[in-house]
Amino acid sequence: MAVNKPDAVLPLSKTKLKIAEILEKEKYIEKFEKKDNNILITLKYKNRQPAISHLRRISKPGCRIYADSDNLPIVLDNLGIAIISTSSGLMTNKEAWRKKIGGEVICEIY
Repeated sequence: MAVNKPDAVLPLSKTKLKIAEILEKEKYIEKFEKKDNNILITLKYKNRQPAISHLRRISKPGCRIYADSDNLPIVLDNLGIAIISTSSGLMTNKEAWRKKIGGEVICEIY
């Protein structure tokens, strides 16, 4: 059930900061900012519906999922994104495909 909160606060880490940066660039969130040891994320809504309707973690500590450059996931016919951890850092599946690199599939979002 959607709560329609205006923002979310997460503990600070480099990975979460990079994911927030990707979500802002892909227009899934309004903005994010670093405050003390937290990340303040301002969520995005369209007609009272959240911009993120689905977020699913793919790799888990007990079961890592990897994809090479030829088998990167396609999320909702490329309407959504997958976040991939590559040797060049975190990026979307579309960026990884353009750079022809694979990596660990972190999550999918649409």
